[in-house]
Amino acid sequence: MAGIRIGTSEQGGTFWTQGQAVAKLFTRDHGIETTVLDADQASIENARRLHDDLIDFGFMASNWIGRAYRGDAPFDAPVDIRMAAPANSGAMFFITRADSSLRTVRDMIGKRVAIGPVGSGMVQHIHTIFGALGISFDQFTPLNMSFEDGGKALEQGAIDAQWQCPYPNEVMHNISQRFDVRVLDYSGDDLKTVLDKAGFYRHAVMPKEFFRGVSHDTEQLAVVNIIATHARTDSQTVCKFVRSILDNLDELARINPLFTGLGDVFEPLKTQGTSALEFGGVPLHPGAIEAFRQVGLLK
Repeated sequence: MAGIRIGTSEQGGTFWTQGQAVAKLFTRDHGIETTVLDADQASIENARRLHDDLIDFGFMASNWIGRAYRGDAPFDAPVDIRMAAPANSGAMFFITRADSSLRTVRDMIGKRVAIGPVGSGMVQHIHTIFGALGISFDQFTPLNMSFEDGGKALEQGAIDAQWQCPYPNEVMHNISQRFDVRVLDYSGDDLKTVLDKAGFYRHAVMPKEFFRGVSHDTEQLAVVNIIATHARTDSQTVCKFVRSILDNLDELARINPLFTGLGDVFEPLKTQGTSALEFGGVPLHPGAIEAFRQVGLLK
């Protein structure tokens, strides 16, 4: 088997750090050269690179894979993409300064909010969440900033709130160590409204002391991040790749805490079958199905 290429995110980003861990164990288990490639636009770029046969596997947020499969904007044509495995399910959240008057997500109306880099998956989440809540982009001031720059701007009081990707992440950890922060709650039925309208999100509880500044349990949205492949990818390669994840769940979590609890994301396969992981209607790759059968997750 030739070497494999894994598309991730910007260096140091969530997908990049996870890709490094997966590549390390896959190479160790199978003796196959594995290359981790970074990407400025993560999910979108990785789907396009799968289409162009520039990578064999790509990390993506589950809300993008269906768009790629159907050829919905921003994709110009359908991508013959396939699900390989989930990567993690982590809470996404808004933060503000602890001395701010903001308490809930709706309090950000009329405020300055860092929403992530232009074209990023994190910006798409804001469109989806605010769209479900009936909040338009002209009701607040959206600012396209990296997580690091957004954190600095929040610290300096140049913005009122920042959208953050799943924790643990190094940028959020550093922010919470530099100044006191507060995590915004959802008010009333807002969380349920988003969950009902966007099936790729999950309910998550961010526990007290999750990071410095989390003073009480908060209910948040979690997105299932996934690893996709292409229909053309050899089934044996996909099976070995997915088995390397399944066989090393505990070790992956020790290397990178983002993998903590990943085993729970696979469990619905036992009761729901393949549909449990076919986000956006994207089929599981036959090689992935074989891996799940080998470990007893599918009959």
